[in-house]
Amino acid sequence: MNIDEFRAELETRLSIEKEYLTQEVSSADEQERLELLGKFNEKYKELIKRLAMENGIDLNASYPSENSSDVESLSYEQIILGKTMSVYDRLSDELYEEITNI
Repeated sequence: MNIDEFRAELETRLSIEKEYLTQEVSSADEQERLELLGKFNEKYKELIKRLAMENGIDLNASYPSENSSDVESLSYEQIILGKTMSVYDRLSDELYEEITNI
């Protein structure tokens, strides 16, 4: 699985998790609603680990660099976080809007 496929699968699963958390908003008090953002962050981290495990990706392994002269190579985890952070940001912003508009 390449990074773009990983990102797409993560986005799908993270969207589902956001929907589950959105359902909790209506029955939660203000403090609990804010805690949903923390839960969402944890789900993001868990999904990255789960997807990596499912696809045989060692998150600590060095990501093969196109430029072999790089002094310090990045790990798969760093590359994945960099490529998926925009997905997380967008979905967490959507969740925040839903939480604060109740």
